[in-house]
Amino acid sequence: MNNQINNQINQQINQNMNQNNRQTSPQNRGKVMSKQVKNDPKYTENWLPLKAINNGIMYNNRNEMITGVKIQPRNIFILDQSSMDNALIGLMNFYNTIDYEFWLIVADRPVDIAVYNAELQVLYNKTQDQRIRKMIAQDLNKGEFFINNNVVDTEYFILFKEKNAELMQKKLRSMINNLASAGLIASQTTNDDLRMIIDNFLNGGQKYEAGGVMPI
Repeated sequence: MNNQINNQINQQINQNMNQNNRQTSPQNRGKVMSKQVKNDPKYTENWLPLKAINNGIMYNNRNEMITGVKIQPRNIFILDQSSMDNALIGLMNFYNTIDYEFWLIVADRPVDIAVYNAELQVLYNKTQDQRIRKMIAQDLNKGEFFINNNVVDTEYFILFKEKNAELMQKKLRSMINNLASAGLIASQTTNDDLRMIIDNFLNGGQKYEAGGVMPI
């Protein structure tokens, strides 16, 4: 009886081993690897569930709109005490009005002063006054320093997601108005802003190329 049971167990083990060997044979292993490669794209942005970026809004595949505001930096700590207190109270009141999920993003944008430098060069060539030429040359040298040392501008954003277009616009207006009450200038994000944020966090600062972000 025991021999019969042992034989059955051995037969079952051999059967399972044969089945596993078939599944992991070179031919089948190739099929499995191909499937894994297909679902494991090379570029990070291929994982982003975005359909499009239009009118300062990112559209994802869950029918959500991601947008927000860009805030112009302001050093409130150089103000007098009363003005600084009012700005901080305004920011606190603004924060308390937000009753939905949001993201505060601080991103570095590379400084692009190529056009500015080109205009300076034209002005330098036209100017005959040596004193003015010396000042322009100093600015040109400073511009070259910025370009060669990857100097960046720090930009500030508040983003949120919303499915209802009317509510989205209402939130945008509320953000801009409440930040203005705190002495800060804000405007809705642009397509370029949103692409820069994607580049900043996912592509190591590499320029976003249209069509590079694909829905999953």
